[in-house]
Amino acid sequence: MQTHFQQSSAKPLPNYRPNQVQKPRGFFSRHPAYIFIGEKNPPATLRKSMPDALPDSRAAFRYPSFRRYLLVRLLTTLSSEMQSVAVGWQIYSITHRPLDLGLAGLAQFLPAVCLFLWAGHLSDRIPRNRILLACLLSFAACSACLLAFALHGVSTIYPIYAVLLLNGTVRAFNAPASQSFLPLILPRDIFANAVTWNSSAFQVSTIAGPMIGGILYGITGRPHFVYGTALLAYSAAALALSGVHLTSTVAPPVAQVAANVLAGLRYIWRNKLVLGAISLDLFAVLLGGAVALLPVFAREILQVGASGLGLLRSAPGVGALLTSVLVAHWPLRRKAGLAMFWCVAAFGVFTVVFGLSHNLVLSLAMLLLLGAADTVSVIVRSTMIQLSTPDAMRGRVSAVNMVFIGASNEVGQFESGLTAHWFGTVPAVVLGGLGTLVIVCLWAWLFPSLRTLDRLEAIKTDAA
Repeated sequence: MQTHFQQSSAKPLPNYRPNQVQKPRGFFSRHPAYIFIGEKNPPATLRKSMPDALPDSRAAFRYPSFRRYLLVRLLTTLSSEMQSVAVGWQIYSITHRPLDLGLAGLAQFLPAVCLFLWAGHLSDRIPRNRILLACLLSFAACSACLLAFALHGVSTIYPIYAVLLLNGTVRAFNAPASQSFLPLILPRDIFANAVTWNSSAFQVSTIAGPMIGGILYGITGRPHFVYGTALLAYSAAALALSGVHLTSTVAPPVAQVAANVLAGLRYIWRNKLVLGAISLDLFAVLLGGAVALLPVFAREILQVGASGLGLLRSAPGVGALLTSVLVAHWPLRRKAGLAMFWCVAAFGVFTVVFGLSHNLVLSLAMLLLLGAADTVSVIVRSTMIQLSTPDAMRGRVSAVNMVFIGASNEVGQFESGLTAHWFGTVPAVVLGGLGTLVIVCLWAWLFPSLRTLDRLEAIKTDAA
């Protein structure tokens, strides 16, 4: 594919035809620069003639499809986080048992572990924008079901679990398509910048979503408005996705289906760098996840109600967003692997302090720092996986990655609920944080190539 650009006011360059021009819109139309919309950034010789171009920290925003996709991510995550607060508070209000909060996470994880191989296989065969559109409409249907149950005054948790199972099934197909989508709309040399901004968009939603969900629930005392707002946001995301255009497509695999669906597992097992990064996140968050028990902390330990639960759920997102913006402007230039290990260790320490806290301000501070530490690990891992994986396999590798993430989040939620049921809420969180520190030490010894990883830009794409 040829590289296209728009010249605003500078002298025309040779070897470029006018019919290759796409006029920039909005902010970009007011800044004279060569705005490239193809597969590559402007070459170094042209950058010298671009004094008013967007700075490197915002390079990904030159691409309209990236801006639209970022809006999709914002709305989707916003809806998910709003619903998560409402569902957690609703379940705990009905049963008053931490174990039921854990079962809610397990209900969303089981479909993913059963379907992830096929979901990744389909992501590499079917256009990913079509998969994402179908998933967004299905998410909207799940929100509509939760809204219908709330309107009818459901007094048992089993219908809610049924919707969570359906929601988990949709997530199993949405995750690999979404995680492997960016390489189809952006060039490789700004991919790390796009991942950072993508993470920032995710964190903005994780801040706003719980706050909106908690406020709406706290004001009304009912989940109706939360589920209704989520339904509208999912619908708007589906509309925004229709404006995203792919710059490349994925070639259908030629091997047998059985071999295809297992290829992602085999690839990760051979690539020890990717295996170490994924498994470190799996076990660290599996043991150190305290988010699942936040309804218990909000209701019984800190006594701040549903609105306070929204604040607690938003605090990790605030820390993560601030860190994402910092990394976008000052990227990890050197020793990326070592930074990842230190941040996962900090995640464990902040989890322990949060578990011991009975003060709202201290708890919020620890959750904020916890989110900041986790974000560095997410950026390093996501960039590493996408840059080292061939495009024809990104769907299957992303599917395996999302199962690991789901295991760390949803199975971690079940683990937290179970240990809280056995030992109590505070001991469950403290022991989990200490377990994370043990995992960091063990993985630093088992995966020396991950510990000594230096520059993310130097990662090469491996053969499939």
